[in-house]
Amino acid sequence: MSGRTWSSGRLERLLGVDHPIVQGPFGGGLSSTELVAAVSEAGGLGSYGAHILDPDRITGLVAELKAATRRPFAVNLWVPQPGESEARAVPADVERLRPYLDELGIEAPGLAGPYAQDFTEQARALLAAEPPVVSFVMGVPPEWVLAEARRRGLVTIGTATTVDEAAALADAGLDAVVASGSDAGGHRGSFLRPVGESLVGTMALVPQVADAVSVPVIAAGGIADGRGVAAALVLGADGVQIGTGFLAVEESGASALHKAALLGPAARVTVLTRLFSGRPARAIPNRFIEEMAAYEAEVPSYPVQNALMLPIRRAAAERGLADYVNLWAGQSASLTRPVGAAEYLGDLVADAGRILGGGR
Repeated sequence: MSGRTWSSGRLERLLGVDHPIVQGPFGGGLSSTELVAAVSEAGGLGSYGAHILDPDRITGLVAELKAATRRPFAVNLWVPQPGESEARAVPADVERLRPYLDELGIEAPGLAGPYAQDFTEQARALLAAEPPVVSFVMGVPPEWVLAEARRRGLVTIGTATTVDEAAALADAGLDAVVASGSDAGGHRGSFLRPVGESLVGTMALVPQVADAVSVPVIAAGGIADGRGVAAALVLGADGVQIGTGFLAVEESGASALHKAALLGPAARVTVLTRLFSGRPARAIPNRFIEEMAAYEAEVPSYPVQNALMLPIRRAAAERGLADYVNLWAGQSASLTRPVGAAEYLGDLVADAGRILGGGR
């Protein structure tokens, strides 16, 4: 670490990285091998969101990432929540979307499942492929997953939105905990209490989690520049996870219209919405969110709503129609820059170092 003094080095030693910076794992096609490799090669921890991938694709993905970088990287899965496997769509769920299906000229999705991948099969494939780091959101992974990860020497990271969730993850034996504040973009990973009761801002969450657990703490939510990195470390975090900032860089899998939204004035306002997936997620508001706002409490839960919305999202993305796609964004989106991942990470490190007095 070239004598840098602004970080304790605890997270770097655990992950085998040069800098205590984790790229947030994007799902839904927003991750890319190029982004993961660029971040990892620059000394951070690149991450890939794999929750929509089937087991064979996960096996292939890890092989691709190992070929793209010799440095550590992470692959992320969603832990299923109780009742998800029993959820089913009803005709009213499709009819609610009929105006948008007709407007886009696409067929209505079927009501039959399955609506999501099987977590057990995904986890088995991921562990067998042996990425250096496996990370999780939405809950505590099953004990057998953690035991197998330990047996194979893989580092595990869990995600918490409250102090109680962080304690549960640490008690289960995960190696590090992401303290994800309500400022963060994309899906909220709350799993012990409803999301509405778990909206703790990053500034409040991080020091409490740092006091509550002995494992390394990674701050996430509203961090997009060196000032945010420095603030998180001062609050007791061992490192940071940055999502929206890396979503805007050149190598991310985000569409041109998504990146344009992140870099424009619309990103100054974000909202929590269930409309795209059935789970609350922070996004830039658009026409679909505004017109469907009255149905926030009525749309089915994940993964049903996510599956029903997939044809609409795909058609809109292919045609460059921002009114119908999920423009995930955190509350720091206005701080993002359209640069390469390595340049962005280098600026984060340099700026945080100068602020904390350990610059090179």
